[in-house]
Amino acid sequence: MINKTFWIGFVVVYIVWQIVGFLVHGVMLDETYQGLWGVFRPESEMNSMTWMMFLSSALYLLLFCYIFTKGYEGKGVGEGLRYGLLMGLFMSIPMSLDQYVIYPLPSNVVAIWFVSGVLSFMIAGAVFAAIYKSSAAPHAHVAAAT
Repeated sequence: MINKTFWIGFVVVYIVWQIVGFLVHGVMLDETYQGLWGVFRPESEMNSMTWMMFLSSALYLLLFCYIFTKGYEGKGVGEGLRYGLLMGLFMSIPMSLDQYVIYPLPSNVVAIWFVSGVLSFMIAGAVFAAIYKSSAAPHAHVAAAT
C-alpha cells in the first residue's frame, strides 16, 4: 500500500543507496576505475549523462519498495534483509556476469560489483522495512485470522 511511510521510506532508501554507491564506486573502486578508462566512456561524457543513472536508480528503487509492500508481512528489519538478499541476487547475478562477459573487466571488479550489489539491496530492504508501515493489516495476520 502506498502511503506516507512508503514515500518516506522510498526517499530514505534512495539517499542511502546513493551514499553506498558513492562509497563503493567513488571511494573504494576509484583507483581501480582510473586504470580502466579505456573500457568506459570518457569522464566528461559520463559526467554529462549521470542524470540518467540517478533517474534509473529512482525508478528501480521505487519498484523495489513497491514490490516489498505487495508481500509485506510486518516482520521488521529481518523481512527487509531477506527481501533485499533475494532481490540483490536476482539483480546482481546477471548484471555482474553479463558485464564480465561483455567488457574486458578484471574479475575482482566484477566480484566487488556482485557483493556490493547484494549488500546494497540488503541495506535498502532493511532500511525500507524499518520505515514502512502498511495501512492495512500485514498478510501474515490476515492469513492467520481467516
